[in-house]
Amino acid sequence: MILSDKTLNAMIKKGELVVEPLTQESIQPASIDCRLGSHFLLVENFNMKTIDMDSEILYREYEGETITIPPHTFLLATTMEWVKLPNDLTAFVEGRSSIGRLGLFIQNAGWVDPGFEGNITLELYNANSLPITLTAGRRICQLVFCKMDQAAANPYAGKYQGQKKSVGSRVYNDAEASKKS
Repeated sequence: MILSDKTLNAMIKKGELVVEPLTQESIQPASIDCRLGSHFLLVENFNMKTIDMDSEILYREYEGETITIPPHTFLLATTMEWVKLPNDLTAFVEGRSSIGRLGLFIQNAGWVDPGFEGNITLELYNANSLPITLTAGRRICQLVFCKMDQAAANPYAGKYQGQKKSVGSRVYNDAEASKKS
């Protein structure tokens, strides 16, 4: 079941759901808009020949109030909002329609697990033929919350728990990463 603005407001007021800092205009009829933070990571393509899932990926870090994404370029960004989900709630991360219409694809693997706590790392891709300039503090994505049938037996406690800025891939820490065929 997707939660309404009334339910989201009630959960936030009771402290069951945390989304901070939160502005009233961020609460939509069936979602909460999140704003772009000021921390970004770009793949360090000059010091790597390839990206593979068994090695740590090198990133260049950038902090600033604006960033321009060249055409057909990928980068990681973060939300301003710190999110803390209870163990019986999950969220989908969706791009805002107005942002998608600029040619900017927004993703974060599309999912926030129950029990997650931290800022959301967003994967941004400029599919346009022109550069896109983004400004911190602008609404960029939305969280759509879904109530689970019961609390998770094993809420999220993974490698991204508590992240405070954009965090690069940690796929090299997966259990199967050390297994060689």
